[in-house]
Amino acid sequence: MVGLFVPRGSTLPRNTHVVEVMMSQWRPLAYLWALPTSLLGLLFVPESLVSGEVRWIDGVLEVHGRLVRFFLTHCTLLRGGASAMTLGHVVLGRDRKLLEETRRHERVHVRQCERWGPLFIPAYLVACVVAFLSGGRAYEDNPFEREAFGEAAG
Repeated sequence: MVGLFVPRGSTLPRNTHVVEVMMSQWRPLAYLWALPTSLLGLLFVPESLVSGEVRWIDGVLEVHGRLVRFFLTHCTLLRGGASAMTLGHVVLGRDRKLLEETRRHERVHVRQCERWGPLFIPAYLVACVVAFLSGGRAYEDNPFEREAFGEAAG
């Protein structure tokens, strides 16, 4: 099986999975595919450089500042607002502590953005509507959120 993915004569480091090797080669395409969503998150960077912080952590830009805090508190449909939100490879958080506390959950959303690319936001919103119309809760029963909560807990 390895011969299908790795050129003959190549060696893999011990305990490396073929899928991980392939994904590392495709990493730039994942950033490009998620770029339209990431651009929305990048809109918050200039103000956060002045009022908060912008950090590159494990291939993801984590951003917090006054504008981000206002947006997450007042511009989401969650009662009390959101602690953090992923927009492609940009994660917005109310503050550094909440970015750290939600990192595992938000990284699941980063991977979802890499899979769905520019369709992530529309698909996420459709999933909210479907969950709600099916008698569930728009946020908690959204399959994107269930995956993130499940993987972050495990």
